[in-house]
Amino acid sequence: MNINSKDFRVRADEKVKFKKWPTLVEPYYQSKEQYQEILSEHIWKLSAQQTLLYASNHYSLLLIFQGMDAAGKDGAIKHVMSGVNPQGCEVFSFKQPSAEELEHDFLWRTTRHLPERGRIGIFNRSYYEEVLVVRVHPELLHNEGLPDELIEETIWEQRYHSIVDLENHLYRNGTRIIKFFLHLSKDEQRKRFLARIDEPEKNWKFSLADIEERKFWNHYRKAYEACLSATSTKEAPWYVVPADDKENARIIVSQIILDTLNELGMRYPEVDKARRQKLQSIRTLLASEGQSAE
Repeated sequence: MNINSKDFRVRADEKVKFKKWPTLVEPYYQSKEQYQEILSEHIWKLSAQQTLLYASNHYSLLLIFQGMDAAGKDGAIKHVMSGVNPQGCEVFSFKQPSAEELEHDFLWRTTRHLPERGRIGIFNRSYYEEVLVVRVHPELLHNEGLPDELIEETIWEQRYHSIVDLENHLYRNGTRIIKFFLHLSKDEQRKRFLARIDEPEKNWKFSLADIEERKFWNHYRKAYEACLSATSTKEAPWYVVPADDKENARIIVSQIILDTLNELGMRYPEVDKARRQKLQSIRTLLASEGQSAE
């Protein structure tokens, strides 16, 4: 079964209503073995594309993962990117801002970790938290040292504009951005929370704060709907990935990344005639050293 990335892409200027976006779709695999085969193939192709990304040195790739607690962000990053060379990829997880970060504008703590050309950067949560968790808990704005006159209802629209401006700027300078919203149902979150309690090896994953945030489920849905509607663009699209099936979500995520990289049409740097002649002379020298050693 072929995966069409466009089925999960939020079109620019589309008003997102999650009732129209399923959290579960027909799986692209028929068994655990087939899942492993498909994911392994995707991982192998991603590794090859990453090498090409580094060699061509024209583009960088930024992957952003957002979603409710237990949506599978960590797992998707771990499994999908397992074959990527660690030297060409960095993962940053953004939690509660530090005192230093609060002294800067809301984009500062993430922009200083943007990937350089030839590399892949992964944000587990991101600057989007500033229009999600902060919007659900607007009292957090008072910790950011903003002038009182800026803390008004229009601040969210202003932040959307700042984000879109940043992403357009990055696109114009060779950074390709893919934004994943892992779309989890409330009932599936409940099941995953129970598993974290019932299975001792998963106890460390569970936090009482997760239960507190679950009380704001509907508030988060509205914040995400508004965010995706305002910030999904042609240059930096959002993809709503059904996340109730973790394995299916990983296959979809990896296919979307592959499609984006393939569209870049990257090639290995071509070697000119003078360079080829130089390489051949070096080869002849190295080969003769081996013969004399014999």
